Amino acid sequence: MPESSTLNEIIQKYGGDREALVEILRDVSQVAGYVTPENIATIAQRLGLPQSQVHSVASFYSLVNLKPRGKHVIRFCQDAPCHVAGGREIWKTLEQTLGIPFGATTPDGTWTLLTTSCIGACSVGPVMMVDDEIYGNLTPEKVQEIIAQYRAGGGA
Repeated sequence: MPESSTLNEIIQKYGGDREALVEILRDVSQVAGYVTPENIATIAQRLGLPQSQVHSVASFYSLVNLKPRGKHVIRFCQDAPCHVAGGREIWKTLEQTLGIPFGATTPDGTWTLLTTSCIGACSVGPVMMVDDEIYGNLTPEKVQEIIAQYRAGGGA
């Protein structure tokens, strides 16, 4: 959770503008890793919005986290083109390799496994993002190689 001074700086960066709610939430999530209920209360109070509205917006956007995420976040495309191109096999490989179901974070806090809508790389599906890197034409073997690179400290 960002210190109140950091949270205040983020809110001030956008001039306390209600129209910047998404950007404020995204910045808080990026700085702290996630947005706490206390952050939501402070943002709501400072912007003159109901807490329920701030929480609703925060829970809608996939780049705003409402709970801690792993050091590395994998977002796997669940849309039809990736599914048809072998997505079910990749889904199973990700869960087996990481030992967690989608929506969970590994106990050591290293990995969070999420689904997402289209990443915009349908021509190379199935597709996943690890942090900000996109990986396409996935096979079970390629998924295991990518994860092994990150585990070895390499990554993208």
